[in-house]
Amino acid sequence: MCGIIGYSGHRPAVPLLVEGLHHLEYRGYDSSGVSFIQAGKLHVVKAAGRLSALEAKLAHEPVMISTCGIGHTRWATHGAPEERNAHPHLARGGSLAIVHNGIIENFQELRDELTASGCTFVSDTDTEVLACLIEEERKRASSLLEAFARALRRARGAYAVAMVAPEEPGTVYAARLSAPLLIGVGTGECFVASDVPAFLNYTRDVVFLEDGEIARIGRGGGSWELFRLDDLAPVSRATTRIAWDMQSACKDGYKHFMIKEIMEQPRVVAECMAGRVPADPARDVLDGVSLPELDGMDVPRRLRIVACGTSYNAGLWGARFLEKFGGIPVDVEIASEFRYRDPLLEEGEAVLAISQSGETADTLAALRLAKEKGRAALGLCNVVGSSIAREADAVLYTQAGPEISVASTKAMCSQMVVLLLLALYWGKRRGKKDDSALLTHLRGLPALLEGALPAMRETATHAARTYSGARSFFYLGRGPSYPLALEGALKLKELSYIHAEGYAAGEMKHGPIALIDPDFPTFALALRDEFFAKMVSNIEQVQARQGRVIVLTQPDSCGECGDLHADVLWMLPSCHSELASFLALPALQLFSYEVADYLGKDVDQPRNLAKSVTVE
Repeated sequence: MCGIIGYSGHRPAVPLLVEGLHHLEYRGYDSSGVSFIQAGKLHVVKAAGRLSALEAKLAHEPVMISTCGIGHTRWATHGAPEERNAHPHLARGGSLAIVHNGIIENFQELRDELTASGCTFVSDTDTEVLACLIEEERKRASSLLEAFARALRRARGAYAVAMVAPEEPGTVYAARLSAPLLIGVGTGECFVASDVPAFLNYTRDVVFLEDGEIARIGRGGGSWELFRLDDLAPVSRATTRIAWDMQSACKDGYKHFMIKEIMEQPRVVAECMAGRVPADPARDVLDGVSLPELDGMDVPRRLRIVACGTSYNAGLWGARFLEKFGGIPVDVEIASEFRYRDPLLEEGEAVLAISQSGETADTLAALRLAKEKGRAALGLCNVVGSSIAREADAVLYTQAGPEISVASTKAMCSQMVVLLLLALYWGKRRGKKDDSALLTHLRGLPALLEGALPAMRETATHAARTYSGARSFFYLGRGPSYPLALEGALKLKELSYIHAEGYAAGEMKHGPIALIDPDFPTFALALRDEFFAKMVSNIEQVQARQGRVIVLTQPDSCGECGDLHADVLWMLPSCHSELASFLALPALQLFSYEVADYLGKDVDQPRNLAKSVTVE
C-alpha cells in the first residue's frame, strides 16, 4: 500500500505535494518523491527512507514555482527500498513521470518486450515498466490520453497511477483498477490522491473513481474529467461532500487504527490474491511467484514453520491446509523455543519463518539456524527489505499494507491467505488436482466479508457489554478453529488485559473443565465443518456446569441453527467450509476490540507491547 498525491491549480505545487505525503505516510514509509514541470522541463526529486529525507533534498533545490505535480510515499512491493526504486519513475526518454500503487502482474513479460525494443531500466520496479510502456504507446497514439489508456489496457493486475508530462504541463492523468484513487475538487484547483487526508485541508468535495476509469485534472483552471478506460467515453459523476475532520480522516473516520484495520480485511484479502489467484483456470495459483528449488526439489519433503505470537497462530492454522492440500508433513514451532535447542532437520526439509514485520528477533534467529544447518529457509512477511526478507532464500509478501495498531489483525488474515495459496501451489506440483470450487469461493471472499462485517460489529458490541466484567475467559475450537481460539484469547489479553486461555476443545475434559462456573465464560467456535457435532457436545458440557457461552457458528443447509443454544448465539454467513476461518477471525478481533474500547483501554497501543519485537 502506497500513498499517491497529484495537484494542478494556482498554488505552488511542491509544498502541497509534501504536505499531502505527510498525511499519507501511514500508507508507505520506505521512500518518497515528487515530480513537477517547471520552465517546460520535467523534474524528479526522491529519497529513500522517511519523508524527512525527501524534505532535506528539496531544501537544496532551486525555488520551485510549478503549479502542477505528483508525489508518492512508498511501501515496497517490487525492488528493495532504495532511491532508484522510489517513485516517481521516468520513461526512458524523460517524456513523462508516473507514480503507482499496486502490482502489475505481467510486468516481466512487458519488461522483456520493452528491453528487446531497446529500453533500459534503472530500477527493479513494475512501475518503471509501465512508464516506458506509456512512452512506447505514445508513438502510435493520437494523444497522451490515448497512449495512457492503451498502456493500461495491456497491464494486468491492480493499480492506482498518476502521470505528468511536459507535453501537457498543467495536467495530471490518473487511473485506477482494484486500488483506491479519488479526486479532490477545490476552487480553481484539483487533487488526485489515494486517500482523503492528502487534500482535506483544502477541499472536502470528492469524486470517487471506479475501476476501469481515467481522470484528467487541470485542463482549464481546476477542471476535472472522467473517461472509461476501454473506449475513452466520457463519464459523468457527482461530487461527494466529506464531513470528516483531519484526525478522523487519517483513520477513515474510525475511532482507532485497530478497528480500521479490522474493517480493511476484505481489501486485504483481495490485494493478497492480486496476481496470485488467476481468473484463467489454465494458470496456476501463485503463477509467476519465484520460489527456488528446495534441496533440488520443487516441493519440500517436510516443512517446519517457526513464528511467534499471532504469526505462530497463523502457522498452526496453515499447517492443516499445507498437509491437506499440499501433501507435506508440517511441524509448527514457537521460534524462541526452536532457536535454543539443537533441532534435527531432515534432508529435504525446509523452514518457513512467519513474521509481520520481518524483524522479529526470535523468528529471525530461527531462520538463521535453519540456514546454518544447510536447510532451505523461506520467509513470509509484510515488509519489503526487512531482515527476514533479505536473508530468506525466498520470500512471500502478504501485501497487507502498513499495520499501525500494535495488536495485529489484518496481518494474520493475509498470512492465512498466503498459506492457503502456498498449500495449493505445492499440491499442484505434487500432482494434486486444483480445487476449482475452493478457488471460486476464495475469489468471492472479499465481497462476502465486506457484507458481513457491519453485522459482526453490532453483535460484538452487544456481547462486549455483556461480558466486559469477566476476569477470565475460555476459548474453545477444533481443527482449523483451534488456532483461532488461541488467537481470540491472545487478542482479549492484549487489548483488555482480561486473562484468557485458548484450548483445543478435545482437551477440555483433561483439566480445564474444572474452571467452569457461572463467572467463567466460554467463547466456543462451532463452525459448520466436520467438527461441528463434536463442538456441540463440548458446548453442552460447559452449559451442564452452569457456564455461560458465546457460540460463534453458522446456519445449517436449511438456514437454521438446529438444537444449538447459547447465551449469545453469534451467526456468521454460510460459506465454503475451508474459508469459514476468514469470517471467524474478524469476529474474534471485533469482540476483543469492543471489550477493550468499552473498558477505556488504549486500544492502538496496549501497555507493555511493541509493534515489532526486535529484542528477546
